[in-house]
Amino acid sequence: MAIIQATDTDFQEVLKNNERVVVKYFADWCGNCRLFSPKFKRMAANEEFANVAFLDVNAETSPEARKLAGVTNLPFFAVFKNGELVEGAATSKEDYVTEMVRKIA
Repeated sequence: MAIIQATDTDFQEVLKNNERVVVKYFADWCGNCRLFSPKFKRMAANEEFANVAFLDVNAETSPEARKLAGVTNLPFFAVFKNGELVEGAATSKEDYVTEMVRKIA
């Protein structure tokens, strides 16, 4: 599944239309965010997570979406189920993010 580019404009709608959502919050200046992008794409393509929507949200241009997850640092990952935040973490560790996604998959 392709990664959805979401903003404050459509973030709530994407949460409403997808039961399970994982969000990567990033900023253009964040090197670790860029380094995680191929890992995030690989996770989105993983059959195990076929029922999960993967979102990229620019934390600098989407303050409302950022507030919903309580973003503290970048990259920041958040998992939502039925529109509710399940877990959020500032991490660059692929294993940790995978475990977060498994909690909602």
